[in-house]
Formats: sequence, C-alpha cells, structure tokens
Amino acid sequence: MPSSLLWAVDLFGRVYTLSTAGQYWELCKDVQLEFKRVSAATQCCWGIACDNQVYLYVCSSDVPIRRREEAYENQRWNPMGGFCEKLLPSDRWPWSDVSGLQHRPLDGVALPSPHWEWESDWYVDENFGGEPTEKGGWTYAMDFPATYTRDKKWNSCVRRRKWIRYRRYKSRDTWAKIPSKDDPSDLPDPFNDLSVGGWEITEEPVGRLSVWAVSLQGKVWYREDVSHPNPEGSCWSLVETPGEVVQISCGPHDLIWATLWEGQALVREGICRNNPKGSSWSIVEAPGSENGIMHVSAGVGVVWAITKDRKVWFRRGVNSHNPCGTSWIEMVGEMTMVNVGLNDQVWGISCEDRAVYFRQGVTPSELSGKTWKAIVVGRESDRSHSGSSSSLLSAGCFFGDEVRGSGTESAPSDTDASSEVASSEVERQGPEQPLPRESLDNSGNLEGSLSRGQDTSGGPEHPTENACLAEGEEKAPETSGSDERRGPASTPAELPWTNIDLKEPKKASSQPTAGFPEASGLSALGPFPLGMEEPYGADDHPLWAWVSGGGCAVEAGSALKWFTVQSGLSPSVQSLSLSITPTQTAAWRKQIFQQLTERTKRELESFRHYEQAVEQSVWVKTGALQWWCDWKPHKWVDVRVALEQFTGHDGARDSILFIYYVVHEEKKYLHVFLNEVTVLVPVLNETKHSFALYTPERTRQRWPIRLAATTEQDMNDWLALLSLSCCESRKVHGRPSPQAIWSVTCKGDIFVSEPSPDLEAREHLLPCDQMFWRQMGGHLRVIEANSRGVVWGIGYDHTAWVYTGGYGGGCFQGLASSTSNIYTQSDVKSVYIYENQRWNPVTGYTSRGLPTDRYMWSDVTGLQECTKAGTKPPSLQWSWVSDWYVDFSAPGGTDQEGWQYASDFPASYHGYKTMKDFVRRRCWARKCKLVTSGPWLEVAPITLSDVSIIPESADVDGREHHIALWAVSDKGDVLCRLGVSELNPAGSSWLHVGTDQPFASVSIGACYQVWAVARDGSAFYRGSVSPSQPAGDCWYHIPSPPKQKLTQVSVGQTSVYALDENGNLWYRAGITPSYPQGSSWEHVSNNVRKVSVGPLDQVWVIANKVQGSHGLSRGTVCRRMGVQPREPKGQGWDYGIGGGWDHISVRANATRVPRNVSRDQEAHGPGPVCC
Repeated sequence: MPSSLLWAVDLFGRVYTLSTAGQYWELCKDVQLEFKRVSAATQCCWGIACDNQVYLYVCSSDVPIRRREEAYENQRWNPMGGFCEKLLPSDRWPWSDVSGLQHRPLDGVALPSPHWEWESDWYVDENFGGEPTEKGGWTYAMDFPATYTRDKKWNSCVRRRKWIRYRRYKSRDTWAKIPSKDDPSDLPDPFNDLSVGGWEITEEPVGRLSVWAVSLQGKVWYREDVSHPNPEGSCWSLVETPGEVVQISCGPHDLIWATLWEGQALVREGICRNNPKGSSWSIVEAPGSENGIMHVSAGVGVVWAITKDRKVWFRRGVNSHNPCGTSWIEMVGEMTMVNVGLNDQVWGISCEDRAVYFRQGVTPSELSGKTWKAIVVGRESDRSHSGSSSSLLSAGCFFGDEVRGSGTESAPSDTDASSEVASSEVERQGPEQPLPRESLDNSGNLEGSLSRGQDTSGGPEHPTENACLAEGEEKAPETSGSDERRGPASTPAELPWTNIDLKEPKKASSQPTAGFPEASGLSALGPFPLGMEEPYGADDHPLWAWVSGGGCAVEAGSALKWFTVQSGLSPSVQSLSLSITPTQTAAWRKQIFQQLTERTKRELESFRHYEQAVEQSVWVKTGALQWWCDWKPHKWVDVRVALEQFTGHDGARDSILFIYYVVHEEKKYLHVFLNEVTVLVPVLNETKHSFALYTPERTRQRWPIRLAATTEQDMNDWLALLSLSCCESRKVHGRPSPQAIWSVTCKGDIFVSEPSPDLEAREHLLPCDQMFWRQMGGHLRVIEANSRGVVWGIGYDHTAWVYTGGYGGGCFQGLASSTSNIYTQSDVKSVYIYENQRWNPVTGYTSRGLPTDRYMWSDVTGLQECTKAGTKPPSLQWSWVSDWYVDFSAPGGTDQEGWQYASDFPASYHGYKTMKDFVRRRCWARKCKLVTSGPWLEVAPITLSDVSIIPESADVDGREHHIALWAVSDKGDVLCRLGVSELNPAGSSWLHVGTDQPFASVSIGACYQVWAVARDGSAFYRGSVSPSQPAGDCWYHIPSPPKQKLTQVSVGQTSVYALDENGNLWYRAGITPSYPQGSSWEHVSNNVRKVSVGPLDQVWVIANKVQGSHGLSRGTVCRRMGVQPREPKGQGWDYGIGGGWDHISVRANATRVPRNVSRDQEAHGPGPVCC
C-alpha cells in the first residue's frame, strides 16, 4: 500500500507531515507562515493561518492539474459576402459559450487567480465527434441552435468553430492563498475553523471536495465548485444555521457535524450527489448537562466528540441513513481534540502532554478501537544533531527500553470500555482518574515534582515510546541512576487554543554527562507542558495544537514505525542488530546455502558408482471432489480422485490423475496424463470452489474437466499440487523467461507461457492449443511485457503494479512459489445490477412489467434475475466493502436520479425522457475487495487504465538501457515513464504528454512509433518520439474507419492494428518510414475482444466466441497465421486456450523465426467469426 501523510500543527504554528512509511516529522514548506488549523485530504491540505486567511497546499504530482477553456466563434451566411460575423439581432453573440447565451471573447477569458498559468495560446479544435474537420474547424447547421455537421450543405446558413486554451495550476508544494472577490462587501468573515471532506459522498463524481468553514461570528460557509481540476473552488456561500457555530467537521462521505456555543451538536442532513450542501440541520444534545460539546470529528460511519471537561465520547449508530446516531459512549482518555481520518482511524492530542496519540484496534467490526498509543517519532531536523545529547533524543524511537528500567509496565488498554460500545450502558470515568503523566519534571524542584505526584530523587524514566493512555490508574515512574537534569521547572499551565502571541521558550544551558546512563534524558521524548522550560529547547520536543488524518490511510492491523521499538535488548545488541542490513543477511544466507550444496556434492561423489536400491518410486494422493459430468443432463457428481506420481531411475517425474465415478451402479474412471495438461484454471463462482483442467483435445472440444472441492483451502491444495506436478512433468521451474507470453482471464487470474521456437515458425508449426500455461500469483485486469523482463499490470481499481521477478504467491506456496519477491496485493471491482421499470397510464413508471419483459431486477442483458439481496460477490474470495449505490456513469447518460430511458427493452438508452419512452432502467453498483499475494509491487500514486512497453529484440545489450513505457491514466491523461530499465523496472517518474481530450488506449512500437485512441474513438499518432525526445512533439489526428469508434490500438515492429467497439479488427495500411501515419484502414476480422502485436509483427487476439465440438467458449486465445512481410494481415486463425480469457500480451516474445521456411501455408479457417 502506498504511503500517505498525517498532518499536524505545533503550538508555534509550524505545519509538519508524518508519512505512514516514515519515522520522522517533516517540516512543511513556507515556514514563514504560521497556522492555527489544517484539514487534509488525499492530495491536498487546507489550512487557516494566524492571519485568519485560508490557504491551500496541493501536493506535487507528475500529472498536472489542467483546465480547458472554450469559446465559440459564430458566423452567418449572407448573399453578399458569404459567411461573416454580422449576425441577426436575434442571433447569439459572435463570440460565445457553447449555449450562445454568454458573451465570451477570447481576450475576455482571464485566469481565475495568480496560481494559474496559460499553457499555450488559443487554437482551433479540429476534432468533431472523433473525426477531423475541414481546415479551419468549422461545423455547419441550418440555424442557431441546431445539429451541426462536418460537411457544408446547400442549406447551411450558419457555422461555428471551437477555440480552446488550457490553463495549468502552478502553485504546488506550497501554501497558496485562496483568492477572495474584489467586492469587500462579499467577503466572508475571518475564519477560525475549516474542514475538508465529501470526496466519497454516495454517488459523488470523482474528484469533488466539500470544504466547510466557520467564521469568528459563528457563521458556516461552504466553498463552491472545489474539485480536482479546480482545487481552489469558485466562491464562498453562506449556509444558515440555528445558532452560532464554533467548530465543524466533514467526513469523507456525507457526515457533517458542528458544535454550537451552547455545547450542542449540529448534524447536516439531506446531503447527496445533487445537493452536497445538504438541506437542513438537526440538533444532538451533549452527553451530559454539565459539560457541553466543544469539539467533534466525523468519519465514514463514526463521530467522536470532546466535551468541555476534556472527556472523549464516541457516538453510536451513526451512518448515512441516520447521521445523528443513537447514543453517546464515554471513552478512556482526556484530549484537547480528536480527528477521524480514512478508514475511520482516529488521532488525538492529549491535554496533559500535548502529544499526538493514535487509536489502536479500530476495525470495521470495532469502530471504537481499543487503546490510545503515543506517536513518539522525532523530527527530520533532529537527525542532524548527531554526536550530542540531542541525537540521543532523536534516536529515542530506536533505543528506548534499555534506559527505562526493568520495572517497565505495559499501559493498560480500555478494551473493556470499548467493548461496552455494543451495550446500552454508558460507563463514565471518574474525574479523579487523570491520564498518565507523560511529561516529566527532571529538575530538582521538589515542590513542582510533588505537584505532579512524581518522585524526583533520581532521573525519572518513562517509556514514552510506547506510552498509552491508561484507564483508572496513574503510573509511578521508576528511577535509575543519580544524575539529575539541570534546569528550572514550573507548574504546567493551561494550554490556549491558538498559537497567537506565543513565544518559544529559551534553551537552558545543560552539560551533557559522559556515559550512557545520561540517556535517561530520553524521557524527554514526552513533550513538556507549556510553561516548563526544556533543557534541549522547544525545537526538540514539539507541543502539538492540531492534527488531521484526512489524507492518512492506515489499514487495520498494519504495522507502523511511529511507535514500534525493540525491547529487551542491551545497547550493544541493538547496535549490532541495527548494523546488520537486509542485504548482508541475504548474502549470509546465500553463502551458507552454497556451502551446503557443495558439501552434498562432495558426499554424493563417492557413491556415484553404486546402483540405486530402488529405481522407481510411486507417490499417491487421494481425495473426494465433485466432477461436472460430460453427459447430459450435466450436473455435479461426487467422485474420488487419485494423483499418482512416478519417479524413474533418471529422476524424471510423471503423473496421472484418476477420476473414479459411478454410472448406473457401475464403477468407471477416466485418467489424464499431467504432461498433456495445458492449463489449470480456477473457475470461481458464488457457490463452488472449482477449477478446470485443459488438454489439447479438450481445448478443441471447448469442454474442460471441471472439478470442485468442498472448501477453498481444499481447492487451493489440489490446484497447487496439480500445477506443481504439471511443471515437474514439463521441467518448467522458477521465474518466467523474459520472452514469456502473459495473459489474464476475465476473473483476473494471471497466466504465463514459455514460447517455443516453433511457435511462430511456418513449417512444423506448434499448434496454439498445445501451449502450456502456468498460473502466477496476483490479480490483474491488464498486463504488458517486454523482452527485457519488464512486466507491468493494472488492476480492476486502476492501480499499477510492476513484476518483481518472483513466481507463485496466492494459493501457490512452498515449492510452487519463490521465497522472496512475493508481496500482498489487493484489488477492488464493482458489481452491477439494473433496476427496470415500465410506464403505464395510471401509475406512471412502476416495477410491474409485461409478461414478456425482462426481470425488474436483472443483469445488463435482462436475462438473469439479480436483486440487491440475492447478488453476491463474484466468488468466495471477494468481500463487500460498500453498500449499493446508483451508478451515474452509465453509457448514454442519466438523469438526476440515475434513470435511462428507451422506447422498449432492449433499445438505445438515453439520459432524458421523451414522449416515446415507455421503459427505463437504473444501474446500481457495489464494490467488493480481494486480498491475495503475488510477485507484484504497487507503482503509486497515479492510477492507470492502459499501459504499453516498447517491444524490443532479444539481442539488445545493456541492463541499464532505458526502456520506453507509455500509459494512460484513469482520467485520460497520457503519460511517459522515465527511468525504466531492466535493473529498475518500476522507473523513476512520469512525464505528462499534453492532449486536447481524454485518451483510452496507447501503444508504442519497436521503432518508437506511438499510437493512441481517444475516448471518443478517434486515433492519434505522436510524432518525433525518440530516446532523446521520449515525449515527442505533437499529435497527428488519424481518421477512424468509416462509422466506427476505435477502442484499442497495438503497434509492433511495423504493423499497426486497431480494434473498434463492435469487435472489428483493423490493419493500418500504407505505413512507411517517410509516412508513418499510414494511408487507410483495412478490415481483418470480426468477433475480436483484445489484440496484441509482438516485436516480430506477430498478431494474437482474444476472440469473443469460438465454437468447439462440444461447447461454445467466450474469450479464446487466437493466433494469426501466415503473417509475413508480403502478407502483413495474415491468412487465418489458430485457436488456443479458452474460454474465459480477457487479455494477452505477446510483446515480449522476440524469438526469431527460422529463415528456411516455406511460404506455402494453409489457412486454419476464415477467422474467429461468431457462431
């Protein structure tokens, strides 16, 4: 999981960030600004400075924030001068917006703030509906407004063209002041609180944020139009409240809570996609009548609060349908503020020592957590204080236990208190039970020490690295040594809310004492209360005033380095353990393994002339499974299976799988030689743990052997054992070769096949159905490979992954998996169902259809009934992570409620109602998550939708040779990856390539020819791409095939193939070195789902439907036959493994075809036509 940031503000207004993968607080830039509060999101942070002005900090990224400005030039034809700018009085403006109602001259479009800059000057957009227009970009119509066309007709009386210009947000990695309107009367009051959230509002468009603020006069303001392409928003709008508000909190979803001066809480209701500001307020009373609420923090499904007596409260029963919750539960601890971040994780600042605490044990099943734990890491600046007592302080997060004494106690947790969240009783902690004192007075002032109940006879030592807020008792510190800290002490003062007019305490002079016992000063890791002078200065121990975890993603159970220390080790042992690096450990293990191997060889050398006592051994494994029988009626029958493995005198192994079944009380069996098995595929469904076994014969029949186990573990055991036996029979071990062929099934399973030299030969051709595929761990949607061993993949959630060089993972453990380079991998996908309704004259649209209609709750085809309650995740490995929500991104558009209308089922759906629309449908989606393992590492933070790696020949030298890699982000941005090599397959950074519209697919050929497809179906060619100019210079618009919208493109050595939305495969003809754009598109085949062109111009596809002798398979691997320089389109298809395959990449297979080949090659069929 990629690292994320926790934001915090100390009492002096300095903003710090702490990474989930780091161990130091890092000071934010623009240190001249002092802040009171910050509120963070994933990619940005909003803050209120001490001047009460609002600032925005946008984190840097390789992908810029771009916004397109548009203006339309309108002209009308007249008999005298033709088309001109002289329009009729009733016409629109000569320069207008798309509607024609707003005057928009080019010189009148200005930048919204100083934080933006123009990328280029205005230019004409010559793309119209995916097709290039005539020179000048004009489109014609009969009148304003009307339907515009590219071609000029005899009745075309008006015309218009679109001018576009891009502006870029430039203030990144710095605090940018939010601009206000010029009119002072419209300025809101100075702000004293601010909260950011709402980026995951149910059915919310991706990228939109909700920013709420509270002014000094108690008014609530909402920032309009804040989104990823417009991070500043547009203006502040006032939201009426029933009283004066002092503080507000906005959760990631649709929870908004605020506190009133009277101590009550306000809850915003009616928040939805079309109304992110909500509709009304509800009042929630405080937990007690004596102390009102002074601080609240809302999460996804939780609300935490702080009352005026510093008690912490948890609100029970909060969710999107009941934002007010049901009752308050008192928690252990006393805090000045709390903040709920991503995944409902909680941070707080203790009122006793001003340290940041993290709530441990927060899970979806136990939202209240278990205990508070202090974050004890130092700051980045502390690392430079080496060789002094300050360096010992900054090292306290590594060395702590050896100086705290043997009597160190583990702080009790409030598990008992948190467990009572499920009950109706409210357990209160008495006021006489304060938090443990983490801040220590190490001076000789006895009175000051006694006021805190501490013994100052020696240097006190506290385990502040592992300090937890305990329930019910106060821990007495233990003493060791006789050294006393020098410096005056004072009684802790009450901490104010703001850092205005605060002065930093002066550093007291202190003499570092020789010897390690002086390290008892490590107890100063606990920050001092305000008013107490610090021997090492305030810079060594920050006192925190505010914390924000809105952009900090901490998974439940993840190991953080914020408070993890080694315990029970002496300083010498700790120094030794820290000095041994993982690299040294790996080298040490390798050396021992080599020595043992050499000794075994020496010992066996003396006995080589002896004959083996047993020349052949047999090993058998049996079990009970279910088998999908071959005869009709097809059904699952109980069978006994036995795997017999033979080991010959030469060490070669072979295996046979026997399946024993009973037919009409007669015992029969069928057997399969595992050296004939071509693939083992998990067939995951809602009810069965099943897998399929293919042989060449059954591949041609399209009827595999399907077996099912009773449990998932049983299926995984059989799958791993059979896969290992198949690999041993074929002597395939270890990681795949750099020139391997990769593929992905529709379930996300990854398979790899080692290419044979005969695979692309024209004589003695290896049939495609005899290729052996073995499964790799992980879960992907798209995969792309290169002959240098660089392999990238994209998950269903658009996360990019890079291959680490291992093998196995997932259910393949032990001998079937490598011991290193296996990492945890997760993926998220959505399940869709449709709500269908028909109109009748009496009641309008209802769920009662005609007898011939589809199910009122169905899949996209309408043939299968799918209800919310009856729909389950794709398989038992998936688990739901969200509720059902309306999908507004359905093709064709929707109305405000998500409905699509049509004349009948099925038909062409549109997002508006007409008089002829008698049926409508609405798409519902629900997210589910899978967690597995495999040889993949995440490439953060940009999510991708497509990736392409340059196909290279196998004879390219240089492991540090830079490899070209292009990608398309999920937002449609085109990117070029820099620094990709065999030694660094993940690369270093992204280079953004500007486009005029979002793209969908990209492919780079062996000669650096880059082709791409936009989301509107148009094709583009990138000119002047080379190793010295990796991003090229400009895009050339290539006309698409007539009346077709392209969806994918693949480029090989010289060939360019494209796929349209109707499954037609096209070849680009006329490509020459002097004219790389080609001349025309030529149709090759239909019924194609995906295409991949290799470095030798070999063409492989995923066919949509292929008919076999026993069944029909959907998603079949096919290879184009007869591809040669004189016949680049080939002559026929060779059908391979299937069905259920969804993606293939042959761009790493650079095995040269033998030169002595015959040109007489018969075609293997007319093509993968639908049967």
